[in-house]
Amino acid sequence: MIGMKQKPLGRAPNFSAHDQNGKIHTLSEYKGKWLLLYFYPKDNTPGCIKEACEFRDHYRELQKRVEIVGVSGQSQNSHANFASKFNLPFPLLADPEKKIIKAYGTDGIILAKRTTFLIDPKGNIAKIYPKVDPKVHARDILRDLNTNML
Repeated sequence: MIGMKQKPLGRAPNFSAHDQNGKIHTLSEYKGKWLLLYFYPKDNTPGCIKEACEFRDHYRELQKRVEIVGVSGQSQNSHANFASKFNLPFPLLADPEKKIIKAYGTDGIILAKRTTFLIDPKGNIAKIYPKVDPKVHARDILRDLNTNML
């Protein structure tokens, strides 16, 4: 679990990519903050819609503790449409060359695997969620955050 005493799982790989609005995001900009970096297969697909809307619906509570950033292999335009259509208040990073996806080991046969990384303020991976249920993922994270002194 995510306790202050838990040993980190290793350094989070650096990244740099444009979000749906054209802003570049890097791992270093989140230094000093907790980061929830979630990978999802594809914009506008049923599971990805459920997961993104779950984060949106719990955004205010999550944002008190973590910054949320999504990553998939679609283009900036695709992310812009997806974010606009579902009123997503967090960045979605475009990774069409799958550099970030591969760096985090979430590359599948065709699309990114649905995996989430909780990164601590020092840039270490505190927890990996390798099997995600999109319908309850945000609530699972909130439960972990609320029970583990984060």
